[in-house]
Amino acid sequence: MSRRPAAVAASLLTVLALGAVSACSSNSSSTAKTNGSGGTPTVKLMAGGLDKQIYLPYQLAQQLGFYKKYGVNVELSSEQDGGVGAEDAMASGQVDMSGAWYQHAIDFQVKGKAVEDVVQLSGAPGEREMCTTKSGVKSAADFKGKTLGVTDLGSGTDTLTQFLAAQKHVKTKDLNRIAVGAGSTAVAALQNGKAACVMTTQPTVAAIEKKGVGSSAIDLATTEGAKAAMGGAWPAASVIARTDWVNSHKDAVQKVVNALVATMHWINTHSATDIANKLPQSYVQNQLVTKADYIKALTQDKGQFLPDGIMPAGGPKTVLATEEQVGHATSSVKLGTTFTNEFAIKANKTEGFTTTTTPAGSNG
Repeated sequence: MSRRPAAVAASLLTVLALGAVSACSSNSSSTAKTNGSGGTPTVKLMAGGLDKQIYLPYQLAQQLGFYKKYGVNVELSSEQDGGVGAEDAMASGQVDMSGAWYQHAIDFQVKGKAVEDVVQLSGAPGEREMCTTKSGVKSAADFKGKTLGVTDLGSGTDTLTQFLAAQKHVKTKDLNRIAVGAGSTAVAALQNGKAACVMTTQPTVAAIEKKGVGSSAIDLATTEGAKAAMGGAWPAASVIARTDWVNSHKDAVQKVVNALVATMHWINTHSATDIANKLPQSYVQNQLVTKADYIKALTQDKGQFLPDGIMPAGGPKTVLATEEQVGHATSSVKLGTTFTNEFAIKANKTEGFTTTTTPAGSNG
């Protein structure tokens, strides 16, 4: 939620990676061709987990043949548990783009790094706070004294957990946050009593419900759910890249955005079953869920996806408010440099798509 969404905070490797951004900007491993060089550019994109429903558009675009259709070769990869986060791999030049949460663009600006969101895929985190019956947790007001599982400490789920607690006047020091990952490790954390609740996404949510070890206490899985819980749309899954790389590879960026905007319209006009049928079999049917479980979960939470790839008005402000609440940012952040709708608006116009999202202005 990029980080898995998000980054493993303050690890030595991350610090070194961030410190090397300027050095790597001219020596990036990127194979994308610069503007006007001709040919089909190759772009490396690492996501916080290609098999997670919140990140399904990246792989779906590949399965639909949209990257090829729009003239770009996209090499997809997933960050590994315990490894460098997708957004940090992007910042250090290991990959060109990151499939991660928008909040990281704000985080990088606070750290003095210019990173921007070039296409917005969701208006909600796609997360649910899954709690055991014995936990007694019905809302964030019940977090005090509880052990709460997040993907990683410093991740997007960690930020959201702290934000939800703060909204109910529960201080971070009054709860215990632990890293439980996702999938089977998150399920196990509830099963063995290691955590009272875990914040996680589909299809892990469906697996927890099917095993009867927990249920949803807080819904952040749809745009409407995010508005109710957080006061506005909370843009999450996106594509972020270093601003210097974007400026020197605008043709490649536009082609990636064209493919993903086309994918978002495809998602909006097709059923969860259609989507599941296009994804790799291992994504929709594995040791955690059956294909029927996956389709049911996607039907339930499909509302997180935006139909046109446009950053929604008010979204950046809501995310910044979250970051301020937990002490990760201040109002001095210049939101207009953390995202751009330039590429998404052009993609929609070029393809003749009807847009329904009101674009965010320079003030978020």
